[in-house]
Amino acid sequence: MSTSEQADLAPSGHRDDSGTRYRVLFFMRVEPGEQEAFRRAYEQIRWKVAEVPGHVRDQLCQSTRDPAEWLITSEWASEEHFLTWEGDPAHRRMVAPMIRHTAERESLRFAVRATTETPH
Repeated sequence: MSTSEQADLAPSGHRDDSGTRYRVLFFMRVEPGEQEAFRRAYEQIRWKVAEVPGHVRDQLCQSTRDPAEWLITSEWASEEHFLTWEGDPAHRRMVAPMIRHTAERESLRFAVRATTETPH
Protein backbone atom coordinates (compact mmCIF):
# COMPACT_ATOMS: atom_id res chain seq x y z
CA MET A 1 0.00 0.00 0.00
CA SER A 2 1.41 3.42 -0.93
CA THR A 3 2.00 6.19 1.59
CA SER A 4 -0.83 8.23 0.07
CA GLU A 5 -3.21 5.28 0.40
CA GLN A 6 -2.18 4.86 4.03
CA ALA A 7 -2.76 8.57 4.62
CA ASP A 8 -6.24 8.26 3.14
CA LEU A 9 -7.00 5.60 5.75
CA ALA A 10 -5.83 7.75 8.66
CA PRO A 11 -8.45 8.98 11.16
CA SER A 12 -9.94 12.41 10.60
CA GLY A 13 -7.50 15.16 11.52
CA HIS A 14 -4.40 13.16 10.54
CA ARG A 15 -2.58 13.46 7.24
CA ASP A 16 0.71 12.56 5.65
CA ASP A 17 2.32 15.80 4.51
CA SER A 18 5.03 14.01 2.51
CA GLY A 19 7.46 16.81 3.29
CA THR A 20 5.50 19.46 1.42
CA ARG A 21 5.69 21.90 4.33
CA TYR A 22 8.81 23.33 5.92
CA ARG A 23 9.17 24.25 9.60
CA VAL A 24 11.77 26.61 11.03
CA LEU A 25 12.49 26.79 14.76
CA PHE A 26 14.35 29.94 15.75
CA PHE A 27 15.64 29.86 19.34
CA MET A 28 16.76 33.14 20.90
CA ARG A 29 18.05 34.36 24.22
CA VAL A 30 16.89 37.93 24.72
CA GLU A 31 19.18 40.37 26.50
CA PRO A 32 18.28 41.12 30.15
CA GLY A 33 15.69 43.88 30.40
CA GLU A 34 14.91 43.70 26.65
CA GLN A 35 11.83 41.42 26.79
CA GLU A 36 9.26 44.13 26.05
CA ALA A 37 11.37 45.80 23.35
CA PHE A 38 11.87 42.40 21.70
CA ARG A 39 8.14 41.69 21.82
CA ARG A 40 7.28 45.12 20.36
CA ALA A 41 9.79 44.58 17.53
CA TYR A 42 8.20 41.19 16.76
CA GLU A 43 4.74 42.77 16.68
CA GLN A 44 5.98 45.38 14.20
CA ILE A 45 7.21 42.79 11.70
CA ARG A 46 4.91 39.78 12.13
CA TRP A 47 2.26 40.87 9.61
CA LYS A 48 4.91 41.89 7.08
CA VAL A 49 6.38 38.38 7.27
CA ALA A 50 2.86 36.95 6.93
CA GLU A 51 2.64 38.59 3.49
CA VAL A 52 5.77 36.83 2.22
CA PRO A 53 4.89 34.29 -0.51
CA GLY A 54 4.83 30.77 0.93
CA HIS A 55 4.50 31.83 4.58
CA VAL A 56 1.83 29.71 6.27
CA ARG A 57 2.00 30.65 9.96
CA ASP A 58 4.27 31.50 12.83
CA GLN A 59 4.12 31.56 16.59
CA LEU A 60 6.09 33.49 19.19
CA CYS A 61 6.73 31.44 22.34
CA GLN A 62 8.42 32.34 25.62
CA SER A 63 9.95 29.75 27.94
CA THR A 64 8.02 29.08 31.14
CA ARG A 65 11.30 28.22 32.89
CA ASP A 66 13.50 31.06 31.69
CA PRO A 67 11.80 34.26 30.47
CA ALA A 68 14.94 35.20 28.50
CA GLU A 69 14.44 32.18 26.19
CA TRP A 70 12.17 32.68 23.21
CA LEU A 71 11.18 30.55 20.23
CA ILE A 72 9.65 31.54 16.92
CA THR A 73 8.20 28.66 14.95
CA SER A 74 7.34 29.37 11.36
CA GLU A 75 5.77 27.14 8.76
CA TRP A 76 6.31 27.58 5.05
CA ALA A 77 4.67 26.02 1.99
CA SER A 78 8.09 24.67 0.96
CA GLU A 79 11.79 24.86 1.72
CA GLU A 80 12.21 26.90 -1.47
CA HIS A 81 9.78 29.57 -0.24
CA PHE A 82 11.67 29.96 3.04
CA LEU A 83 15.12 29.98 1.46
CA THR A 84 14.02 32.58 -1.10
CA TRP A 85 12.80 34.84 1.68
CA GLU A 86 15.85 34.20 3.87
CA GLY A 87 18.19 35.02 0.97
CA ASP A 88 16.45 38.31 0.20
CA PRO A 89 18.39 41.30 1.61
CA ALA A 90 15.04 42.73 2.73
CA HIS A 91 14.76 39.82 5.16
CA ARG A 92 17.72 40.91 7.27
CA ARG A 93 16.58 44.54 7.26
CA MET A 94 13.07 43.48 8.28
CA VAL A 95 14.14 41.36 11.27
CA ALA A 96 17.03 43.59 12.44
CA PRO A 97 14.93 45.53 15.00
CA MET A 98 14.01 42.24 16.70
CA ILE A 99 17.45 40.62 16.44
CA ARG A 100 19.21 43.57 18.07
CA HIS A 101 17.62 42.57 21.41
CA THR A 102 19.05 39.04 21.35
CA ALA A 103 22.27 37.66 22.78
CA GLU A 104 22.14 34.15 21.26
CA ARG A 105 20.34 32.67 18.26
CA GLU A 106 19.98 29.24 16.68
CA SER A 107 17.91 28.21 13.67
CA LEU A 108 16.75 24.63 13.10
CA ARG A 109 14.92 23.51 9.96
CA PHE A 110 12.67 20.52 9.29
CA ALA A 111 10.50 19.04 6.56
CA VAL A 112 7.02 18.33 7.95
CA ARG A 113 6.21 14.66 7.41
CA ALA A 114 2.92 14.24 9.27
CA THR A 115 0.37 16.48 10.96
CA THR A 116 -2.23 15.63 13.59
CA GLU A 117 -4.96 18.19 14.11
CA THR A 118 -7.70 17.96 16.68
CA PRO A 119 -11.14 18.65 15.17
CA HIS A 120 -13.07 21.34 17.02
